Amino acid sequence: MGDEIDFLVIGGGACGLAGAIAAADAGLSTAILEKTERPGGNSALSTGSVPAAGTRFQREAGIEDDAEAYFRDLMVIAGETDDPDLVRRMTAVSAETVEWLVDTVGARIELVTAYKHIGHTKERLHAPKSRRGIDLVNDLVAAAEARDVPIAVGNVAKRLIVEDGAVRGAVVDAGGGEEMEIRARATLLALNGFGANRDLVARFCPEIAGAQYFGAPGSDGEAVIWGESLGARLDNMAAYQGYAAVADPHGSILSWTTIEKGGVLLDASGHRFGDESLGYSGYARIVLGAGPHSYAIFDQRIYEIAMQEEEFAELDAHGGLKKGATVAEVAAAQGLDGAVAEDAVAAYNRAASGEGADPFGRTAFGLAPLQAPFYSCRTVPALFHTQGGLHVDADARVIRTDGTAIPGLYAGGGAAAGISGRAGALGYASGNGLLTAIALGRLAGLDAARRLAPGPA
Repeated sequence: MGDEIDFLVIGGGACGLAGAIAAADAGLSTAILEKTERPGGNSALSTGSVPAAGTRFQREAGIEDDAEAYFRDLMVIAGETDDPDLVRRMTAVSAETVEWLVDTVGARIELVTAYKHIGHTKERLHAPKSRRGIDLVNDLVAAAEARDVPIAVGNVAKRLIVEDGAVRGAVVDAGGGEEMEIRARATLLALNGFGANRDLVARFCPEIAGAQYFGAPGSDGEAVIWGESLGARLDNMAAYQGYAAVADPHGSILSWTTIEKGGVLLDASGHRFGDESLGYSGYARIVLGAGPHSYAIFDQRIYEIAMQEEEFAELDAHGGLKKGATVAEVAAAQGLDGAVAEDAVAAYNRAASGEGADPFGRTAFGLAPLQAPFYSCRTVPALFHTQGGLHVDADARVIRTDGTAIPGLYAGGGAAAGISGRAGALGYASGNGLLTAIALGRLAGLDAARRLAPGPA
C-alpha cells in the first residue's frame, strides 16, 4: 500500500468492501485498512440478507413491490427517526444496490421467498443460499481482489489526519510503537458501530447494556469518537439490533424462523413472558429482563422449515436442540418444570386456535397451534450491533451539527446513523444493517469519484 491514495477505507466489512469496489471501478486508487486479522466484521456474522424493493428478482417471482411501499414499512416500524431523508434514500437505492451486487460484484445471492421477517410486508430479503453473511463477504472480497484493491488486515487506524478542517487520511499503528501516515484525498469510515465499547453502549443504549455482545470484535466506536471531535452530528444513538435467541452455549443464532412461524420462548420457570412477535431485535430487551436464559419451544413443521438454513442445521447437528413427543419432555430436557411448560404452551395453543385472546397480545401465530413432536433450545439475548452513528447526507458524506459537510469524510454501515428509528430495538427491520452498509459504502465510492475527478465537483 502506498502512502498517498485517492480513497482510503477504514474497515473491511460489507460497507468498506462495497465502497472500495465502487471507487475502484470509477477509477480511484483505493485501499482498505482492517484492524482484525480477516475482513468481514459483523457482516460476516449476519445472515447476509440485503432487503430491496422493486428488484428484477422480485418481479421474476411475481412479487409487486416498490421503494415507496418499503419506505412506508420502515417508517411504520421505526416510528420517529432523526433522519427520514436517509430512510427514503436507502429504500430508493435498494433495488439498484442489490442488482449491483449480483451484476457487478458477482455476489451469489437470491430472493428469499420462504419468509419475510419483521418489518417487511413483502418478500424483500436477498441472501446467499446458505443464509450466511460470510458467503456474501467472501464474494465481496473476491471482487475487491479482482480489482487489485489491497486489504491490509491487522492494521489499526489510530486517528484521522485532519488539516484545515478536512480529513486527509489516517494514522496507522505500524507496530513496535511506530506509527505511519496513510494520506488520502477521501476517507470512508466503515468500521462498524460501538457494540464492543461498553462505556458507549451504557451511554447511548442503556436498556441493552446488560446483554452479552455477540457482534464482531473491533466494533469499538472510533467513528463516534472521531466524529464528535470533528463536530459531527450524531443521529438515532439509542437504536440497536438485538437478538432475542442466541443458542447457549453454542453461540450461534437460533433461527428466528422457529419463533416467527409459531414457536414460543419460556423463562426458567417454564412460563411465557411476552409477545414474541415483536421480532428478534425488539424482543431482546424483554428476554433480558426475564432472566439469563430463555427456552424456545417449536414443532416438527417449523423445524423442517428452519432446516433450510445451514446455521440451524449445524446447531441441530451439534446437539443444540432437544426433541421429544411432548412439551413436558423437551422442557424437562432443559431443566424446566415440564408440567408448567406444558400448561404454558397449551394456553398459547388455545389462543392460536382462536379460543381466546393471547394474554400477551400476540396475534401472529404462524403455523401454531404447535403439534407433536416438539423441539427445545436454550438461548440467551444478545446485542449484535448498534444502529446510531454519524449523520450522513444522500451521498454518505459526514455532516456537522451546523449542517456543513466535513471535507473528505464519508461514513456508512454501523459508523453512520441507521434507519431503525430513534429508540431501542423495536424499530429494527430485518436487513437494515446490511442495506445501509452496502448502499452507503457504494454511494460513498461513487461520490468520491465524482468529486475527485478533474473539473468542478
